Amino acid sequence: MVKKERLVKNITAKSEDFSRWYTEVIRKAELADYAPIKGMMVIRPYGYAVWENIQKLMDKRIKETGHENAYFPMFIPESLLEKEAEHLEGFSPEVAWVTHGGNDELEERLAVRPTSEAIIGSMYSKWIKSYRDLPVLINQWANIVRWEKVTRPFLRTTEFLWQEGHTAHATAEEGQAETLKILDLYREFAETELAIPVISGEKTEKEKFAGAEMTYCIEALMTDGKALQMGTSHDLGQHFSKVFNIRFEDQDQQLQYAWQTSWGVSTRLVGAVVMAHGDDSGLRFPPRIAPLQVVIVPITIGEDWKETVLPVAQNTARILSEAGVRVKLDDREGFTPGWKFSEWEMRGVPLRLEIGPRDVKNHKTLAVRRDTREKQPLSLDNLAPQVQSLLDKIQQNLFDQALQFREDNTHEVEDYEEFKSVIEERRGFIKTFWCGGSECENRIKEETMATIRVVLMEADRTEASGSCICCGEQGRKQVYFARAY
Repeated sequence: MVKKERLVKNITAKSEDFSRWYTEVIRKAELADYAPIKGMMVIRPYGYAVWENIQKLMDKRIKETGHENAYFPMFIPESLLEKEAEHLEGFSPEVAWVTHGGNDELEERLAVRPTSEAIIGSMYSKWIKSYRDLPVLINQWANIVRWEKVTRPFLRTTEFLWQEGHTAHATAEEGQAETLKILDLYREFAETELAIPVISGEKTEKEKFAGAEMTYCIEALMTDGKALQMGTSHDLGQHFSKVFNIRFEDQDQQLQYAWQTSWGVSTRLVGAVVMAHGDDSGLRFPPRIAPLQVVIVPITIGEDWKETVLPVAQNTARILSEAGVRVKLDDREGFTPGWKFSEWEMRGVPLRLEIGPRDVKNHKTLAVRRDTREKQPLSLDNLAPQVQSLLDKIQQNLFDQALQFREDNTHEVEDYEEFKSVIEERRGFIKTFWCGGSECENRIKEETMATIRVVLMEADRTEASGSCICCGEQGRKQVYFARAY
């Protein structure tokens, strides 16, 4: 591997100030900008292209598992939201309310969608009458508003984009199977498309979704040592169906309440990609979700480069585009090749192809990988398969690097004092045992700001039991702790 010389100088180094680096790279790479409304962002075209790629790849998976897309209103009557008191209590501090329509005061306040269980539950009660109507497998792509106190672009904003699935089933077993199926779908998506290794498991009673029987999630470790929750899948049991009277006649002609699930991922995934893969020079996009996979930079040497180099570069861009590669030819004048190298490096394009007079003469191009900065000549003959092979290697290498980082920063500790030392000085995941008591969970959070990110499911445990890291009593729950976003 070649030495990683820092080419980009106009952003704060990630190793110096992670938070400032994150904000600067998002703005300077034109992923997003701050809106004139506190806590909101504008997703710029380059950033929205990432979300579109994520959406396309996720939507395909969702539909392949039998789900259909629909759309529900973004306004929810207060009376509907209040039907489920526990649910409302969970979101109450974050709900935005509409009180007027034009100049007229509304008879009933409308909540701007913080999530859609209430509005969807009211519709399912109309649509579901018989076991023949089940299962209902619906997903929607929508915007959500939660009045957050502390915001950061993509990670936590007042308004964000997401998908939310809402399903109804005839039995508890079918609902549980759906919940775990989606959890596995999210895990596979994060690792395959985003090149981010994740840990999946259950949330504690304290951390679960309001109104759920059980919440499952995928968690990833960011390169500042903090955890990020990237997706959640909720087994709602019959909680909402009883509130909204979602009943069906079973095969024995008995009335039963439906068993429901809900699940979602959001534009937070864009922030995850930035933090998991970026380096001191800016972004490093996994090729599968990169807005651009290849940038071609013609070397503007000599007065006749437009007659010699540019046509070859244009033909190369055409060939790659026809092969399905997302490619851009940067033939702008007034910018030096070196400036362009720096710009596209900051923007995280996985592969750069340089074409100069000598390359034209030798019928080659110089390929430069963003993940390692390794350079290698490629023949212009049969170029598309060579480029695709390099993109596949970059995708895999980014995953391997992220996995190695997680392994290097996952700690198993012997006692609570060591726990506190590791979480303060080294960060990362701490894998340990917990007795299951809220007293220990609360104490650890208060004293260390670390929370239980996941409770491992039985099949994923490396040991059956151990001593609780806090109280020392027998712990039957193997968990991952971390400080988190």
